[in-house]
Amino acid sequence: MSNIDLIIEERPRDIGNFMVGRLLPFHSKRMVGPFIFIDHMGPAKMSPGENIDIAPHPHIGLSTLTYLFEGSMMHRDGLGTAIEITPGQVNWMTAGKGLAHSERTPERFRETDKTMHGLQIWVALPKELEQMDPTFYHADAADLPQWTEERISYTLVAGTAMGKTSPVPVYSPLYFLQVKNTARQKLKIADKLYGECGIYILDGAIEAEGETFGPKELLVIKNNKLCEITLTENSAIYFFGGEPFPEERFIYWNFVATDQALIDAAKERWRNQQFSPVPGETDFIPLPPERIKN
Repeated sequence: MSNIDLIIEERPRDIGNFMVGRLLPFHSKRMVGPFIFIDHMGPAKMSPGENIDIAPHPHIGLSTLTYLFEGSMMHRDGLGTAIEITPGQVNWMTAGKGLAHSERTPERFRETDKTMHGLQIWVALPKELEQMDPTFYHADAADLPQWTEERISYTLVAGTAMGKTSPVPVYSPLYFLQVKNTARQKLKIADKLYGECGIYILDGAIEAEGETFGPKELLVIKNNKLCEITLTENSAIYFFGGEPFPEERFIYWNFVATDQALIDAAKERWRNQQFSPVPGETDFIPLPPERIKN
């Protein structure tokens, strides 16, 4: 029996028992552990005057994790945070009961050639913390646990795994682990992880159960203890997941909650611009129109 539960790509396909990767949510697998949304951004080459400009928009009930491979982005939020994120660093914004933020190309790069490439991730908060006060945390690359075992390089971006703990302040048992290699070799670490486990392939390829999976695919493992894979040379992959929550999560736009009433209240607050404003910003992304149900 295959241990690949489902495959999600940027074009989804299903092979029975792994999931490959918008990566999440997917119609038949909405979350992996507490991870509820994963977008692969780029790589996008931009000319002078061509920039990232994501105006202020709100979140509730989640933490956002921004991790760049190339490029730079300026984060501003309603707490007064204004910080540039560069490759290898982590921006971890916990929206809790509500926080708005913007993401833009920094001023010094706006009239230059540039590349943007990274991951934008949402991690749902446990039910008892989804109305917590919002917070923001930034980690430099040097702050993250980094180590090498059997010629494989590891970086623990967030959470706890393989006896290491990232300084990023997570709120439930989870992990987001970067794995890089140069030579073809076998890898069996999924049995050292816990809860639900996904694997995202950025570069190179994975061989598992007689099949080969390449870039932009997301695999979801059915049984961690049975998962053994082979990395092709010069691969970069990401293990992520953790303990799933017992409750369902509702998603509307940028809002995540265990109760639809919390989402409805957040909609009204955003319509009335009752979130704390983002200093230095004058525009905002309006609430999208409601879909008409037949």
